[in-house]
Amino acid sequence: AMVASWSCAMLALAAIFAASAASADLTLTEWLREEAGDNWQAVVDHRFTNELADGTISNETLTRYLIQDHRFLDDFSVLLASMLSKTPTLADRKPGAAFLALILGEENTYFERSLLALGFSPERESAVPTAPVTGEFKALMRRAANSGELLDMLVVLVVAEWSYETWGERVLARRAEHLPFWCAEWIDLHSGPYFQSVVAYLREMLDRLGKTLDMDARVHARQLFLEGVRLERSFFDNAYKHDGEENSHIKSEL
Repeated sequence: AMVASWSCAMLALAAIFAASAASADLTLTEWLREEAGDNWQAVVDHRFTNELADGTISNETLTRYLIQDHRFLDDFSVLLASMLSKTPTLADRKPGAAFLALILGEENTYFERSLLALGFSPERESAVPTAPVTGEFKALMRRAANSGELLDMLVVLVVAEWSYETWGERVLARRAEHLPFWCAEWIDLHSGPYFQSVVAYLREMLDRLGKTLDMDARVHARQLFLEGVRLERSFFDNAYKHDGEENSHIKSEL
């Protein structure tokens, strides 16, 4: 019975892919985004992104988000470095290496400056517990990094960076003047020609790999992508949670 159920599930997923591929000449990344559907739209149109651009986001909400997002930095850098070790050519590694330097330099400094300005020293920041959704996302990044599979690494990277580029570019038109730097610089880091080039680089590598994948690998990529998008949505939602131990630490400080 278990074998039959598994076979039915695989056939259903194969039918999903066949129908999607037949509807348009989609690259792998385009197909994955379509499969994410409403969850993808919920991420790129999230209340958090609009309030960030409007300058109406509360310090409490933004601080909750930044503390948790800063927790990803080590796991993300390991994932990106692992991907670089698996890419086939030096030309494939160079753009990713430059992006890794930005993550560990400019982006890390942004977190440190922003949290200090919002009243959180490194000691106070470290005292805030890791939220469950953050733990799930960290585990996904480590799992992809430790898999040794370029496909897994690229799928998780594309979820994170492409979703952020999409909302980053979208909010530019509504961005308020004279935003505090902790709002303005987070938008700047996820929009503009350089970040667009990073996302195009990651997508191109995944789409190139996609041309070689069999059905099982495509189904696997879909599962990873959907998991990543679900976590991105839950991570934004978590910034608005006012209950729980991890959030009480923040509320008491602001």
